[in-house]
Amino acid sequence: MTDITQISTGSNDELDAPEEAASLSVRQWLRTNLFSSWTNAALTLLGGFAGLLMLRGVLNFVFSENREWDAVRTNLRALMTLSYPESQYVRVWVALGFVVGLTGLSAGIWANWGGVSVKRMSTWLMATGGLIILCVLVREPSVLIDGEGKALRDVEGLVRRESFLSAMNDRLSWWIAAMLLLAMGTAIWSRYSDPIRRNVQVPVTTVVCAGLGLATLTLWLVPYGHYAFADGEYIAEPGSTVAFSTKMPWTVMWLLLVTFFLAARNLRETRWLGIAKGGSNLLWLISPMTLFWVVLRDPDLDYAHVLSTDLPMGVAFGLLGGVALWALTRVGVGEGGRLTAVALLGFAVFHWVAAFFGWYPMLQKARISFLLLALAALLAPNFIGEAAKRRQLIIGWLSAMALVHYLATMINTPSTVELQSTEFLGGLGLTLFVALIVVLLSFPLGVLLALGRTSKFPIFRILSTSYIEVIRGVPLISVLIFFSVMVPLFLPDGMELAELAAVLTGYTLFSAAYLAENVRGGLQSVTKGQYEAADAIGLTAAQRTGFIVLPQALRVSIPQLVGQVIATFKETSLLAIIGLFDFLRVANSVIPAQSEFMGVKREGILLVAMIYFFFNFTISKYSQRVERRVGLGDR
Repeated sequence: MTDITQISTGSNDELDAPEEAASLSVRQWLRTNLFSSWTNAALTLLGGFAGLLMLRGVLNFVFSENREWDAVRTNLRALMTLSYPESQYVRVWVALGFVVGLTGLSAGIWANWGGVSVKRMSTWLMATGGLIILCVLVREPSVLIDGEGKALRDVEGLVRRESFLSAMNDRLSWWIAAMLLLAMGTAIWSRYSDPIRRNVQVPVTTVVCAGLGLATLTLWLVPYGHYAFADGEYIAEPGSTVAFSTKMPWTVMWLLLVTFFLAARNLRETRWLGIAKGGSNLLWLISPMTLFWVVLRDPDLDYAHVLSTDLPMGVAFGLLGGVALWALTRVGVGEGGRLTAVALLGFAVFHWVAAFFGWYPMLQKARISFLLLALAALLAPNFIGEAAKRRQLIIGWLSAMALVHYLATMINTPSTVELQSTEFLGGLGLTLFVALIVVLLSFPLGVLLALGRTSKFPIFRILSTSYIEVIRGVPLISVLIFFSVMVPLFLPDGMELAELAAVLTGYTLFSAAYLAENVRGGLQSVTKGQYEAADAIGLTAAQRTGFIVLPQALRVSIPQLVGQVIATFKETSLLAIIGLFDFLRVANSVIPAQSEFMGVKREGILLVAMIYFFFNFTISKYSQRVERRVGLGDR
């Protein structure tokens, strides 16, 4: 047992840093990998030269005198939340603090990221310092500018640049940063001179928290500059630190992250761990709606309507649905239970169709509850048997009803925040919100479509296949335009569909079709023997799918599903085409329209690309760690 535990806990470290690679010195590694022959040496030199030219071009572009980075720094608030009232901006920080605290809580409860060796840490620090020095030396000296802001030129018409020594003096802050990193890396390397001690593992969480802490500390010490629009007035103070209203909230965010992380770490050794895991999952589930519609918008609740309609409806659906599910999980219910579940699903779909065409009025919460009851009835065969399993289904149903009716009540209440536009949030907030909601909603729908397409029932297979092929044959932008422009024209009189809700609906349906095909590929990878083994031990079709087939299919489909998540996040940029003020549209349209930065686009677009890359790269690296943890790709 001890050997198995050691192998399990050390598998990630072995993959990250192979023993053979760790035993090689820098000189040996270079000779083995880059200069093993004359051909490899020539290719290395040519590749290095080409890389230096590319690096020089990028640096000259970024630090060119023609770049108006003040446009980005001044409009950071607009890039994040667009026109949200400054007087209510504390709500944004409260929402972000909730997410940060929840992230620290979840990381402390769930994360087991292993460690980073002291040798690797020191190597990273010294490599980063060396890269900064290389960038400082490779970048061309700045062009000399006259009093009118025009570039000075010599007799031959060539632009005049400052001397090399002046350029190095101007870049003193970069030299200081590089020397600090080199000093830190060298100090760690020297302190742990013993090769055995250099392989000591430092927890990844400690490295992350320390790195974020140092980044937060720089807000108080490094003169990044203060750039903002205050009461319509342009403010630019290049030699000062960032505003107190910026560095103080970020410091609080870091403290919240560390505090909740340490508290969750202590919970891992107590009997409250199970409750903490369930609570963190529930908080993540309700956080999008709660943060965007409750915390940020401050709804004005109609308690009379809540007590007379919302609360009785939730209680009725919870109790009556619980009784129905308890009956459907009795031993020996047989085919009657499946037929009842299908009938409930048809009944729920009919309500949505009737509401769409305006045949009779029905509250949205009732339609959603009927649909959820039908889905729970379809899952009921998985809980047939012991009383404990049946109680789990009932508790889950009651929790779902409480959550759904709470969120529906919050969403449908008016806001007391006075907004400057019809959109309550824009910029990066809108981008992240759309991506998160689409991923959360499209995943279960995509799984159901994949199961329907591989089903033995012709009606489910035909409907699922038709839906998938139709959606995949239409571009995403066409779907978004159809739901934002055309669908409201077909709605009954008096019925409206918010533009954001229409976009979320269309994007979810589009993403679910592609996700279904990814899951279907995983379902086809499950061998026939798994089905036969499930049948041999007496599992029902629903139990076989839920406990045997689907987990294996999702495990195999992790790379495809992660690719779908990344594509979904990137394609939120299409929101700009249909008029929503997402991150890209603010950078492409709002900032260039300002009188102070007329026509400035490149800087904002570059920032957008960097942020998209950061999120997507993070998701990709985390998925690779998940793949290693589940043994995907092992041979």
